[in-house]
Amino acid sequence: MLPAERKRRIVELVTGKDGQSVEALAEDLGFSKATIRRDLQELEERGRIERSHGGAVPVTSVGHEQAYGQKEVQNLKEKRAIAERAVEEITDGQVVFFDAGTTTMQVATQAPKDGSMLAVTNSPRLAVELGKEENDVKLTGGTLRRRTRSLVGPTAESFLERTNFDLLFLGANAIDHETGLTTPNEEEARVKELMVERASRVVLVADASKIGERSFVSFARLDDVDLFVTAGGIPAEAREWFEAAEVPVVEARS
Repeated sequence: MLPAERKRRIVELVTGKDGQSVEALAEDLGFSKATIRRDLQELEERGRIERSHGGAVPVTSVGHEQAYGQKEVQNLKEKRAIAERAVEEITDGQVVFFDAGTTTMQVATQAPKDGSMLAVTNSPRLAVELGKEENDVKLTGGTLRRRTRSLVGPTAESFLERTNFDLLFLGANAIDHETGLTTPNEEEARVKELMVERASRVVLVADASKIGERSFVSFARLDDVDLFVTAGGIPAEAREWFEAAEVPVVEARS
């Protein structure tokens, strides 16, 4: 196992099991405790885990924002299942906006590449994926946020204020019945708010780990969403939130 793969697995294990000891990680991965400790030190410096006594725990707080690389490896099976279902909402001739994010990246990967839609995004990474084969792709422009690989700021906002979309695939850091859809960063929140305003139809794509969580800035209400595609076991209480908001929920099989 290469060092990069080992560190990716450490983040997965720490996040998936809500914390792991050095001893358990060493046993699971087949490396020495000294190697695991060095990896944990590096991962903490990169903001991907937090060190605890004898091990590590996930990085969690209302104001904290995980790095793109950290989110990229989390709940990947669920994200792929969400994407497989979500792309069924695309029809020929549509202008489709893809929000920046790791779940929307999976949607972009499975989206048609035959030129049957015009794709728009605020993510250079998604633009490269969407632009494969025959698709035309437009980028919002703006300032690149290194932590999330998304474009934000006045240029992105200006683009969104003068454009319209048939369909939006929207991501969120947290979903709650009182605070709605939230994200840690104010600039990201403003861009997402404009996406929602300019889209005729909004499809929220998020795995069940986001449900019942709250982040720093609200950017949309639950009833701003037209369809919620999720995976990973949505709680009955959360289904009731969306039913009250008259939003259909589809739980994809992962």
